[in-house]
Amino acid sequence: MFNNIYTGKKVLVTGHTGFKGTWLTTWLLKLGAQVVGISKDIPTKPSMFEELQLENRIVHYQEDIRDLSKMIEIIANEKPEFLFHLAAQPIVSTSYSDPIETISSNVMGTTNILEALKVSNHLCTAVIITSDKAYDNVEQVWGYKEDDKMGGKDIYSGSKGAAELIIKSYYHSFFKDRNSNIRLAIGRAGNVIGGGDWAQDRIVVDCMEAWSKGETVEIRSPGATRPWQHVLEPLSGYLDLGANLYIDHSLHGEAFNFGPRAEQNHTVKQLLEDLSKYWHYDNVNDAFTVTDNIPFHEAGLLKLNCDKALFYLKWQANLEYKDTIRFTSEWYYGFYKENKDMHLFTNNQIEEYELLAKNRDLLWTI
Repeated sequence: MFNNIYTGKKVLVTGHTGFKGTWLTTWLLKLGAQVVGISKDIPTKPSMFEELQLENRIVHYQEDIRDLSKMIEIIANEKPEFLFHLAAQPIVSTSYSDPIETISSNVMGTTNILEALKVSNHLCTAVIITSDKAYDNVEQVWGYKEDDKMGGKDIYSGSKGAAELIIKSYYHSFFKDRNSNIRLAIGRAGNVIGGGDWAQDRIVVDCMEAWSKGETVEIRSPGATRPWQHVLEPLSGYLDLGANLYIDHSLHGEAFNFGPRAEQNHTVKQLLEDLSKYWHYDNVNDAFTVTDNIPFHEAGLLKLNCDKALFYLKWQANLEYKDTIRFTSEWYYGFYKENKDMHLFTNNQIEEYELLAKNRDLLWTI
């Protein structure tokens, strides 16, 4: 997988205790990497990171990325060969209740990681993760390309757009020079679902928690369309980008979108109907009810154009929509109802994901 580039390499993951960070850490361990993680806390209860007992399998730093001196110290001491920056305040609703936390984490936190890389200046391939929310969303139907305008109407989107400007300015000011040992690229992805997410104000999380207790969920914006993708989809893109950037310096400073297949744009209502089948609901009205109460602005349509990743990386999404639904529901059902060994179950899902990709001749499986 990924030309075995990660085998034996030291890889630093910021935000490794979060949902995407935990899946990425687990996959990197499976690939034979030595993982170092930086996170300020365990962000949720329950926690996938704790359930998988990953603290015992990696070098774990509980530090805040907004502490510049600590970031400089850790990166200089560890000298990771790869760095994946995922740490952020990721919740849109929280950006309304605590805009300062959101801006300081997403903008200054990213700045501190870049500054620590600049100070260390050891050989390092860095993939900086932002979001599809970094784009100025005018709800265009054909999807956003990497050179579209950055921005946002809400604080979360603004913080991601601002982080993009910081990354660009650091690249041109410090890393573009051939004397720099840092090679970096940007990964952008949209809504992800999958087992092990317990973040607040996420519709799949709310449903899984409620359905585990036999309760009905109230949903807002049932007609909102999202390009739903399993968490492993963008992670395969980030890993593929890192592996390609490691050997191809022409990708230095580039940004790439990672999204699902075009046919995976479905409404919230359709998503929940499909997920509920794995929880043995015969009548979807027992699974959820619709409310029109929308307390903050949410985009009705936001999707990415991933042609650049296909052209330069030969990357494309792996899972069909039905696989995304099955992977997600089966993980939570195994956790809540079947008392599974979730570390083994998670690795089995990664292995199945790899096998499906291999059967589809995706280039990163080599």
